[in-house]
Amino acid sequence: MSAGPLVVVGDALLDVDLVGTASRLTPDAPVPVVEDLETRERPGGAALAAVVAAQATDREVVLVAPLADDEGAARLRALLAGRVRLVAVPATGGTAVKRRVRVGDHSVVRLDSGSPTVVLGELPDEAREAVRGAAAVLVADYGRGTTADAGVRELLGEAGGPVVWDPHPRGADPLPTVRLVTPNGAEAARVAAGAGVPADGDGLAAVGARAEALIRHWGVGAVAVTLGARGALLSYGEGAPMVVPAVPVTGGDPCGAGDSFAAAAALTLADGAVTGEAVAAAVAFAGRFVAAGGASAWDAPAEREPDLAAEDGVSALLARVRGAGGTVVATGGCFDLLHPGHVATLRAARGLGDCLVVCINSDDSVRRLKGPSRPLVTATDRARVLEALEFVDAVVVFEEDTPAQVLDRLRPDVWAKGGDYAGADLPETAVLRRWGGQAVVLPYLDGHSTTALVQRSRSKDPVLPTLRKLSAGPGTGP
Repeated sequence: MSAGPLVVVGDALLDVDLVGTASRLTPDAPVPVVEDLETRERPGGAALAAVVAAQATDREVVLVAPLADDEGAARLRALLAGRVRLVAVPATGGTAVKRRVRVGDHSVVRLDSGSPTVVLGELPDEAREAVRGAAAVLVADYGRGTTADAGVRELLGEAGGPVVWDPHPRGADPLPTVRLVTPNGAEAARVAAGAGVPADGDGLAAVGARAEALIRHWGVGAVAVTLGARGALLSYGEGAPMVVPAVPVTGGDPCGAGDSFAAAAALTLADGAVTGEAVAAAVAFAGRFVAAGGASAWDAPAEREPDLAAEDGVSALLARVRGAGGTVVATGGCFDLLHPGHVATLRAARGLGDCLVVCINSDDSVRRLKGPSRPLVTATDRARVLEALEFVDAVVVFEEDTPAQVLDRLRPDVWAKGGDYAGADLPETAVLRRWGGQAVVLPYLDGHSTTALVQRSRSKDPVLPTLRKLSAGPGTGP
């Protein structure tokens, strides 16, 4: 992993929303009269991608972009101050500004102005140093001409780290040295059609064919076609493509999702990941970005509780359920080698409310509770299996020997335990009482437990060799 910055190169825009109300039409034309306007400004284009990246990492983020000397540039500089390091490339033609007049969530009209053009031969030395020393470079092309400039293209060819290129229909072709290009479905179809590949259909076969065509057309390493709520398709030009489904998002604002995807992919590559890992991380990040409000919430503080920072999506899930007046249910355990007893308990627990959060012991916690030969399956894989169940909404891993601390963070309305606890006072009951929660016992499917399963396997089950291999993983005994 390089200690260098993430460098974003491209077209920086100033986005301005003029938001008001409309209750009547003008007498001289059938157009609305928009009143009580409120002005909202935010970085756009490459500037938004840089800010999104900066909010997601402790790594320095540098924005290299043409900026004219005008009021729009001054406003953009103010919005970026303290968030990213701006290296302005001298430009003429005025700063690109997009003004949208909006009534509530609906745009009435958009007014564009400015068309900055790089002053030939005047790339600052600071820009050259940043790109050459970058851990990764993100090219955010918004079709304003930056990526077509010969000096900029020459500099991008000297990048010190992998390059991610977020293209635009009016932009220049990516350089052949680019690691990953991230068009959306419509952009991929448009460019592929120009390369002679039919643009009909949006099935995976059609998208995969376009991705392969783009790799041949551009000569790049890989293409990830973003498909909105469907996730992304990654192709290297031959063999089966990788498809990364997106986690469904309720509500949210998709504006800026492409920027967030490209920024996350570049950051992940900067940390030393391979391309497939970067695309998977980018799909997950873009989903969270949309759920949090998209570009309109660009300067909003993170809503996650500090203790839940690593528990992706849990905070948002609980907020949605509670906001709708729903009931949050939680349960917990090791869940090593998921069996029918686990499934019965989880299904029953989900039926008690509107979401189910499963709290599982970490690997070290399981070892302390069960002995050095356990767990048979790592916490990461246990969580993946549980998350795949339709009646599990989220999984949280805790390090302690009991779930008391994670319960205090989650504060569920109901804590459900499976087993022969009827009439007994569950250890978690006292914790639940702090906020008025209720601990309950669920019927347990008799004769099913991981311990019994392992014992039977060791004595007579033909899958014993497999279990031994599983239990002999890193940090475990035979």
